[in-house]
Amino acid sequence: VQLQAFGGGVVQAGGSLRLSCVLSGNIFTVLQMGWYRQRPGSQRELVANIRKSETLNIPDYVDYGDSVKGRFTISADEAKNTVYLQMTDLKPEDTAVYHCSAELLLPPGEKTFWGKGTQVTVSS
Repeated sequence: VQLQAFGGGVVQAGGSLRLSCVLSGNIFTVLQMGWYRQRPGSQRELVANIRKSETLNIPDYVDYGDSVKGRFTISADEAKNTVYLQMTDLKPEDTAVYHCSAELLLPPGEKTFWGKGTQVTVSS
């Protein structure tokens, strides 16, 4: 199982970036995908998670870290095993290494996989 992230870079404050993360390999069932980030001198923190709804007509469940609510949007393309993170109104404090993750069903349990991070730098 591999996770490969794309889209990091350098952007000015107020700008936007879109990150993508592709999941590949021997995949049984994807339970959840998401993004975490690690800022210099800080622990890894949640950016956003998306968990597929198993109920018809019920949208997928999404969760955001408090600092990105209203500015970042997570989405997923199940057919492509890809998760996206649209980041708008970026701030210098959003500068971090962004890691994507995938929680997979691997009977008899579950396992979370992590990709190598992609650097996002926001200049003031």
